[in-house]
Amino acid sequence: MINLNPEFITRNGKPQFAVIPYEDFIILKDLLENLEDLGDLRIAKQEESNQPTVSLSEVKQLLNLDKEKGKRKK
Repeated sequence: MINLNPEFITRNGKPQFAVIPYEDFIILKDLLENLEDLGDLRIAKQEESNQPTVSLSEVKQLLNLDKEKGKRKK
């Protein structure tokens, strides 16, 4: 994990800005992008798990496929 040591710029005695080294900024940026990607992946997996599933045998039955020959039944 990154150890931040920012310098603060104040206005009227109150912190207004935090300045960090550029290298720390790049690390933080990468971490935030990875966190966003992880969130997107979790959403996609949740959406995927909500989709109905059909087994191969059910598909064959729906398409009237003969199990032994792989041909449509007449």
